[in-house]
Amino acid sequence: MLGRTRNRKLRLLLLTLCLMLAGLTPLGAQTAGDVAIVVHPDLPIDNLTLSELRRLVLGDREFWPASVRVTLLIRAPIAHERDVVLKNVCQMTEAQFRQHWIAKVFRAETALAPKIAYSTEMAVDLVNRIPGAITFMDASQVGRGLKVVRIEGRLPGEKGYDLH
Repeated sequence: MLGRTRNRKLRLLLLTLCLMLAGLTPLGAQTAGDVAIVVHPDLPIDNLTLSELRRLVLGDREFWPASVRVTLLIRAPIAHERDVVLKNVCQMTEAQFRQHWIAKVFRAETALAPKIAYSTEMAVDLVNRIPGAITFMDASQVGRGLKVVRIEGRLPGEKGYDLH
């Protein structure tokens, strides 16, 4: 009898845990915070307009000042940061964004396609190692030593910041 009660409690606990974990992903995606635009620390960039950011993400601007090549580091398709950038900056769906870049590379309009960052840690590592790199990350995960760029004069968390 004691074994049955124990097994029921264990099953109930496991079921509750599974339900909680299943519920975390959609909830986290809906309530995620602002997305920060992070660049290599040596870039002389402090502010971008949404239009300038869009040109960077779509590969229409290939160089920073001082002729430093732009290296776009973008999260994998399932990442919240990618969704925010595609929706709010590019005003494109995932399929439209992919088609844009396939066509751009096929027509040889760019020398460098975006690099995929599969995690925030990977994005941080690459943005610190590649001169000219730009990436997008959850503002709550921005650590010391990372250079966050203002968008339209605003930083993540400030009133009127558009990337969330």
